[in-house]
Amino acid sequence: MQIQDLPYPDPGVPDARSGPRFLWWLFRNQLGGQLKSLAWGLLHFASVSALPFCVGLAIQAVVDHSGTRLAVAGGLMVLCCAGNAIGDTFLHRAAITNWITAAARVQQLLARKTALLGSALTRRVAAGEVVAVSTGDVEKIGWFVEAVSRFTAAAFTIVLVCVALVVYQPALGVVVVVGLPVLALAVLPLLPRATRRADVQRDKAGRATELASDTVAGLRVLRGIGGEELFLDRYRSASQEVRHAAVRSARMWALISAVQVLLPGLLLIAVVWHGVHLAREGRIEVGELVAVYSSVMILTYPLRHFEEIAMAYSFSRPSAKRAARVLSLERVTDTTGSRAAEIPSGDLYDPATGLLAPAGRFTAVVCGDPDAAGRLAERLGGHPSEKGTSALLGGVPLDELPLKSARTAVLVQDKDPVLLSGTLRELLDVPASGAVTADEALSAAQCGDVLAALAQGSLDSDDPMDARITERGRSLSGGQRQRLALARSLITDPEALVLDEPTSAVDSHTEARIAEGLRTLRAGRTTVVFTSSPLLLDRADRIVFLHEGEVVAVGSHRELVHTEPRYRAVVTRETDEETAAHGDGVPAGTRPATSLTDGGRGDDRDDALSDDDVLHRLEEIEETA
Repeated sequence: MQIQDLPYPDPGVPDARSGPRFLWWLFRNQLGGQLKSLAWGLLHFASVSALPFCVGLAIQAVVDHSGTRLAVAGGLMVLCCAGNAIGDTFLHRAAITNWITAAARVQQLLARKTALLGSALTRRVAAGEVVAVSTGDVEKIGWFVEAVSRFTAAAFTIVLVCVALVVYQPALGVVVVVGLPVLALAVLPLLPRATRRADVQRDKAGRATELASDTVAGLRVLRGIGGEELFLDRYRSASQEVRHAAVRSARMWALISAVQVLLPGLLLIAVVWHGVHLAREGRIEVGELVAVYSSVMILTYPLRHFEEIAMAYSFSRPSAKRAARVLSLERVTDTTGSRAAEIPSGDLYDPATGLLAPAGRFTAVVCGDPDAAGRLAERLGGHPSEKGTSALLGGVPLDELPLKSARTAVLVQDKDPVLLSGTLRELLDVPASGAVTADEALSAAQCGDVLAALAQGSLDSDDPMDARITERGRSLSGGQRQRLALARSLITDPEALVLDEPTSAVDSHTEARIAEGLRTLRAGRTTVVFTSSPLLLDRADRIVFLHEGEVVAVGSHRELVHTEPRYRAVVTRETDEETAAHGDGVPAGTRPATSLTDGGRGDDRDDALSDDDVLHRLEEIEETA
């Protein structure tokens, strides 16, 4: 695999049982690139290590006044320099290719897993951890994977040089053979402590990053309560902890580097001291002494790769562990499904709760527990993140369909939809039936003021469709983000559309117009809305009220307000005392209730309306809308 061939057609199925197993799996899947890197590395290191022998041969030729041997030595030096240049160039090329392709494979695996798990991913793993794995961790993993082949080439070269030294000059070669293993293994006792300190540093850096991210995301709220300095002080404290941990980690790695410099120096002193005595005794020639001395000097270069591989593994091991943790997550249902790909139609039914959404009708669902409502909405989309009874569309279990077919048949918009950065045109460029245009969807979602704001804030174009939306739509208000997300869902025009609190952040007048636009645009299509807003409820064809996970009442909004106290308590936000008082015969007109415009969201309003007032206000809003 070359860089220009990325991305991989299929990144494969990783061994995510542990971090080391994942690293080994990556290495095996890059065997061709690793062998190339190993071959070029051997050429490079061997050429560098052969230069001292050529120099020794040349010096001895000068001492012996042999022009022929001097010419041979010169020719060998030219070959070694050429091998060094070619090997180094292509080793670097192969190493960078292995690094980038390994990182790209990990990113593809993470992207595939994220798309497969969907919203279930952030319920099992923090979103910040997923981002950290897909950015910084993939580079560390790629570093170790590509460093293995270079380390292997360096180790082979050291062994070959030791053998050559023993053959070339046994008296000095034995000293080098005994000393080099000590040099290579001397840092091993220091590595566990260095690794622990590096792990502490990364943990503290991760906490500081999370704190900074939370502070930036909540800056508007912090300013409102005057908490900026408090959180800034916390971040300063966290960053100082990161600095102290980084200094402690750097000290340990500096000690390892110092050992890697000190011990080769001591070996050189030993070789020179012993070699001088041998030369004085006439047991070795001057050229041989120079060759052995130069070889030991050159060997410090491949020896540095022992330190590098230790650092690479130390940094990549926790990164690989985090990546393996994410990649080991599985859905509770088989995404391939047991049925052939098809797009069923018909009634949408959930056997677990008894919820039935008739085909082609606008069904509103009222549930007092927001978490239970979210789980039910996810289950209606098929392939939920938790085990349970599958929802049925036209009698077909959705979890038996391939994931793509289930998602095409039923689209679920959760209560906190995400807007991707880019232009509005790109945001609305989603797979769709083509029956609903962008203008129709934006109009039904009441996005006129949003378009005007985008056009006004755009410096590049007057067309709001070309205006850029910042990350997660942070430049927009909550209501604006919610309406754009609703427009995106409407464009897809699925067989069944499930919306979880789609208007919780908009004002009552806009909400009334959205309710009417949603009803009109989705006429003849199955629509399920989880809400407690009377404005949406009054426009639904059918309302289903769930209590403690079961359907307990079905009817219209006006019927249920009068006949079902528990429904009325959820919609009008009655307290238990008020519900009890109403049940004891207190007239509805004298009982205080939450404002209609509150919509079950707890907005700060001082209106106190009775049930009759609520119905009267609904009629007024219908006329004005």
